[in-house]
Amino acid sequence: MRISGFIGGGQWGANYQFNNWVLGVEGDFQGIASSNRTDTLFNRATTFVPGFAPFPTNQIFAASRRLDWVGTERARIGFLLWPTFLVYGTGGLAYGDTRASVAIGQNVFFPVRGFSPGFSVGTFRQTLAGWTAGGGVEWLFYPNWSLKVEYLYYDLGGVTIGMSPLVNSFLGGPSTVGAPFGHTRFNGNIVRAGLNYHFNWGVPAPVVAKY
Repeated sequence: MRISGFIGGGQWGANYQFNNWVLGVEGDFQGIASSNRTDTLFNRATTFVPGFAPFPTNQIFAASRRLDWVGTERARIGFLLWPTFLVYGTGGLAYGDTRASVAIGQNVFFPVRGFSPGFSVGTFRQTLAGWTAGGGVEWLFYPNWSLKVEYLYYDLGGVTIGMSPLVNSFLGGPSTVGAPFGHTRFNGNIVRAGLNYHFNWGVPAPVVAKY
């Protein structure tokens, strides 16, 4: 199940340049306008009851996953191909606000009195932490101003979602199938562009563009 959408936010950081190499640390935070996609699966199965013939069963599974915001704290190392054009790699901590939900519906076709439909749901919401890595390019197009394009892969880990018991009524009495569970992983890809201003604290402002 894929999360897709648009992000917007800000970043901060510091860089140190020696010769053609640039070392730095960065942090960022952004909100995500995601699609909150829901995947649905319809399945035909068979239920076996001791003393009876097998009965056809319809099952519906629905699951959704969403990431409301994400932030990172990263180190980066880059190399200047030209005095104002940087290529870099980056990696570090990622964290975000995650939510997910799972629902299961089941209907067993019993020829005499039948089963009543069973239904089970589960939800999850928590701030998770994981890791991120990626790279990008940055161009200092004017003194203190730069444009960047960056790719990041993030992985906040997997979660197990507890669900309510799936209970049917069979021959007038409850028949508990069990308490199912759902599992999902919060990971994905981010491609973004940014505009940065470079503060040269304690350093004279450059006459020409210099990273």
